[in-house]
Amino acid sequence: MNSALSFNGSKYNHTCMEVFLVLLGCACAVMGAPSGAADTEKVDLLMPSVKPQTPDTYLCHPMKIGKDPKYIVKFEPHANMAIAHHILLYGCEVPGSNSVWNCGEMHASGSGYKTGPVCAQGARILYAWAMDAPALSLPEDVGFKVGGKTGINYLVVQIHYKNVTTFLPPANGHDNSGLTLTMTNTPQRRRAGVYLLGTSGSIPPNSVTYMETECSFNENFEVHPFAFRTHAHGLGQVTSGYRIRDGQWTEIGRQTPQKPQMFYNSTTPGLVVKKGDILAARCTMKNDKNTVMNIGSTQNDEMCNFYMMYYVDGDKTMSGTYCFTEGPPRYYWANDERMRNAIKNIPKDASLVPGEKTPLQQTAQPGLYSPSEYDVIYDVEGADMNRNFDKFSPDELRELMMYLKQRGPRAYDDDEYF
Repeated sequence: MNSALSFNGSKYNHTCMEVFLVLLGCACAVMGAPSGAADTEKVDLLMPSVKPQTPDTYLCHPMKIGKDPKYIVKFEPHANMAIAHHILLYGCEVPGSNSVWNCGEMHASGSGYKTGPVCAQGARILYAWAMDAPALSLPEDVGFKVGGKTGINYLVVQIHYKNVTTFLPPANGHDNSGLTLTMTNTPQRRRAGVYLLGTSGSIPPNSVTYMETECSFNENFEVHPFAFRTHAHGLGQVTSGYRIRDGQWTEIGRQTPQKPQMFYNSTTPGLVVKKGDILAARCTMKNDKNTVMNIGSTQNDEMCNFYMMYYVDGDKTMSGTYCFTEGPPRYYWANDERMRNAIKNIPKDASLVPGEKTPLQQTAQPGLYSPSEYDVIYDVEGADMNRNFDKFSPDELRELMMYLKQRGPRAYDDDEYF
């Protein structure tokens, strides 16, 4: 069973919803005191009495970091899941604005705030919160390095407000949600980072759908995943993340996003990711509605996100911060040429909700992961290259186009083929 990052001297028990409501007010114990624990300070990054007026408003607020580098070793959230859908903390080279602004692309109008991106330059995700998750303390000697020459000159807190009733008449309230950061000036031996795997795509009505993504790890140094977080909305049943090496899968983490969306300890302690490995994730979605559900930015859409928190021995972090695919119905692991050697070894529990006994089986394309389907997709050696494409069935043409897109050095738009 997955364990949460330790707090209050014990591991967080998720057996019932009442527990996490009680623990919302509890403080987290440090997994290991940071190097230079005596040289620490707590810094508040809170919304300055904002009054969002429209549901699904995204607001951002910046804080400038000094010239000397600092290390974040603990995150304490201050928010209510009835009001805030999620909080993200970004590191920016240049923020999208110098005061509070609307940083949501989908609902920029009618918010009462000027609009802009989260970061005008150099965006990196450092932390994420949702569903009343508790505070997070990093392992000993691990910290997020900010300021100095890191390229992170500002911290920006983003809050997605799903319910704005308390800010409208007659209540006319205001909000000071945000984070308290524990920071130290003492250099930490291990530098932390976050890598986000996710998808776009859609979920057919009355179906179970796999939303999948993968990216190659091409850094010249090793990273050590130590925590993970899953994020989806109402349809997400379980999300799992993996390191793939030589066709063999090792689990980074697996959890249902219907429990507090906190960072949990990696399910494989001591895991190392090195050059040539593949990082992959799957969100298993169950749509009992009679309408298609799309990935999007509002609470009425869906999301498929797997966050991998890692450390590096030294001062480097991964150059990339995101790994996204088009998602279904256009993308699955099964039609990704780079996954050819791994596809038959997908763990049987990749779509198993922790605590359940039976994995969820995809119904959106039920035959996609059968052995015969692998042969259809990948049987290219010795193929008759003089075959008349006019005689291809629509399904064969679709698989051919997907193969060509995935095998190239980059993805192409359909317009570039026709």
